Amino acid sequence: MRVLLTGSSGRLGRVLAPRLVAAGHVVTGLDVVPGADTVALGSVADRAFVDRVFADHGIEAVIHAGGLHQPDMGRLPRSAFVETNVAGTLNLIEAAARAGHDRFLFTSTTSLMISAAIHQGTGHRGAGHRGAGHAAAWIDEDLAPLVPRNIYGVTKLAAEQLCRLAHLEHGIGVVVLRTGRFFAESATIDGIGAENRMANELLHRRLTVEDAAEAHLVALERAPSLGFETLILSAPTPFVRGDCAALMTDAAALIARRFPDAPALYAARGWVLPRRIDRVYSAARSERLLGFRCRTDFRTLLDGMAGGAPLPFAAAEGVQDRLLERC
Repeated sequence: MRVLLTGSSGRLGRVLAPRLVAAGHVVTGLDVVPGADTVALGSVADRAFVDRVFADHGIEAVIHAGGLHQPDMGRLPRSAFVETNVAGTLNLIEAAARAGHDRFLFTSTTSLMISAAIHQGTGHRGAGHRGAGHAAAWIDEDLAPLVPRNIYGVTKLAAEQLCRLAHLEHGIGVVVLRTGRFFAESATIDGIGAENRMANELLHRRLTVEDAAEAHLVALERAPSLGFETLILSAPTPFVRGDCAALMTDAAALIARRFPDAPALYAARGWVLPRRIDRVYSAARSERLLGFRCRTDFRTLLDGMAGGAPLPFAAAEGVQDRLLERC
């Protein structure tokens, strides 16, 4: 297929584009930032530009992985988020509908599921209940109501709803992929280094960018048969709903029971296990409907550490790279 990939210069796009090519697709990369796989330089908010790209490249399917992201909130007005994340998504959907497409992928974010209460660790008394933060929040596709805590989440949720309408009104097979964290970290926070934090997050809210790219490839093939689906992408968690209370009181002890080799492997690197985990993303639905399971999880991380293998992620080197990685 001739695939339009937005965000082609971003962290996900840089990994996904060559994988699409290797799978036999012809990729047209679109981004506001130049990159190795970006041939269309411009914004999805520019409808005339989007229409020209579709016409010039004979686009047959769209993977919309671009947009403004959380780090952009400090430097751009809210109107820019609406123009790019909402109006830009609508421009792509309408172009896809006019072209008679049967599939459309939208890269969304688990961030829009995190209310201010969950973010502060005060939103759940127990699994499925709101209260005084006595238990970690169990995050799956049934979580409701969704009350995003910032303009980034609000506009991504609005774009998801436009995708839903595209399926209802035009019959396009649409898959919304709410990705967990796959961008690199750079800073040390509360004495915990970036690689240590990323390793901890594989337990409950992270996946590698390679797994994120592979999931998009699978979803591209499955979209027409799925109709409309919203799926969480994250490494498979070792936890279950019944662990939510323990995760808020003594996560390290629970992790040590599930992974007896973890404390020693962590200590050898000077790392620490998390004392408290306030949320867990469940990717069970995406595993069931896509038949896709992330290759890298906490168990494979520990096995690699024991065998001296390189970590499946690396700390970011600079601010600019971090901005691109959110694209």
